[in-house]
Amino acid sequence: MPLNLSSVPFSRYGSYFAVSFAKETNQLFLRDLHGGDEAPSNIFVLDLLRGEEAVEYELEATETKLRMVHRHNPSEYAELCIGDENVVHCRLHGAALKLTAVKTRYDSLMPCGRNQWEYHLYSKEIKLMFTLLQGDIDVRAPWRTVGNDKIEMVLNPGGGDGLLAIESYRTVWRKREYDDFDRAHARAERHFQQWLERMPPVPSRYEPSRRLAAYITWSCVVRPEGRLVDYAMYMSKNWMFNIWSWDNCFNAIMLSGRDPELALAQFEIFMAHQDDSGVYADFINDKFCSFNCCKPPIHAWAFAQMRRRNERFNDRAVVARMYDSLVRATNYWLSFRRPDPARLPLYHHGNDSGWDNASIFHEGIPVEAPDLAAHLIRQMDILSGMAAELERADEAQAWKGKADELYELLMSRLYKDGRFVARYAPEDRVIENRDSLILCMPLIVGYRLPRDVVRSLAGVLADKFEATYGLCTESYRSPLYRENGYWLGPIWAPVAYLFIDALRDNGYNEFATRLAAKFMDLTLAGGMAENFDPFSGQGLVDPAFTWTSSVFLMLAEQFTVLSEDNE
Repeated sequence: MPLNLSSVPFSRYGSYFAVSFAKETNQLFLRDLHGGDEAPSNIFVLDLLRGEEAVEYELEATETKLRMVHRHNPSEYAELCIGDENVVHCRLHGAALKLTAVKTRYDSLMPCGRNQWEYHLYSKEIKLMFTLLQGDIDVRAPWRTVGNDKIEMVLNPGGGDGLLAIESYRTVWRKREYDDFDRAHARAERHFQQWLERMPPVPSRYEPSRRLAAYITWSCVVRPEGRLVDYAMYMSKNWMFNIWSWDNCFNAIMLSGRDPELALAQFEIFMAHQDDSGVYADFINDKFCSFNCCKPPIHAWAFAQMRRRNERFNDRAVVARMYDSLVRATNYWLSFRRPDPARLPLYHHGNDSGWDNASIFHEGIPVEAPDLAAHLIRQMDILSGMAAELERADEAQAWKGKADELYELLMSRLYKDGRFVARYAPEDRVIENRDSLILCMPLIVGYRLPRDVVRSLAGVLADKFEATYGLCTESYRSPLYRENGYWLGPIWAPVAYLFIDALRDNGYNEFATRLAAKFMDLTLAGGMAENFDPFSGQGLVDPAFTWTSSVFLMLAEQFTVLSEDNE
């Protein structure tokens, strides 16, 4: 599958390396993703040369190989693969490849043995070893007191063939032998094909989406380092290279049927860093955990989904470990986000909900929101069942009682005149903006709601929010609706999945199937973007997102008819 490197980075499973093309500067960058999305990632500009002159080139990229081909002489090219998680292999034929460091003051390059140079990236807290395996290299790195003035490396300046390995590590380089390019590439290709084969089959019209989703989920995994105690599926390798505590729930569900250990790891990384208060980190990368915000409590539901997909998660020890962590996470909301027992737990920021700029947060914070109450009620109902399964009868009864209490408060405080509303907590008043899809989220506890309330919610979804490609996050009739408004209109994969799942659970199978088909069609129009225009299908913000990919793969598995006759 050809990759457009201005939208989808070239990388591989386990690697912190990525290659991207910046349209705004017309430059190709070798990038390093250590340090999370607040850290600059561009480390080298890549240019194709003939002699000393840069030449125009075409980019030819598949999932496992990248070529820079001389536009006017296709027999001259440079090609890259990431054969091992921490090694970039470069091969030159006819042309030269120039690497120009995007350096900070102390970044420095030094000779290190025959045909080797060690590069210290202070800004990234890593080192790179450049090993020339074949050909010549011209290193231009004049020294000035504490670092190099500049760092340029030209591989194969005289033409011919050349081979270079670039290896990443944190402290010391261990002597090793590097594979030749073909063997390294074959190893990456085998790994990707094995991943692709585990993805669900789809009707032929969705095959481009299936392959793109498979590549994005495969290539966005990074290996354990620092705070990441296991392999982690980043949201993206464009510019959102962290894991978030609700984003990765959807990735874990997708993985649960085909790679249960990787699926479980997406939970256990957050469990490993769970705060004493019980809250999960908002996001984690190799360098740090952020607790400034958190994310909505969907984790018990996600684990229940995983259990339905794979018996591995029904192991008593796994259930007990998850239960204990989920108890602490739930008690955080009840103990630290509920200042008054006569009220519901609060969001302290829109980011806590995952719907960062949704219209219910436009009048200020904190906010008493019906989606949070619904997520907690469902979480406690699931915990009650888990406690009973673990033969903790008293705890099972206690969770049921707490869920009942929150349900009564949800209906008495946040259900007004046949609609769910949110409240601005400091003044205990109903928030004026009532056109956000988030207000329909209580459908997830439809098993508790009166049937007329469920019917009303389903009707509102169809009448106020359903667009060409799915559910708008702000009603398209709202004065606050924006085509590219983040949570003020665009379609988001996790929300689509939550509502499709809730509709199906409440017997609205035709509606759920229609929304699933719309979302799958959406990926043909807009790829695997962070979010989408509801009417044109255009992909918005980050164009290569894993939770979008995971949701597509799950919907394709659950809803598509595989017979070509029924397409």
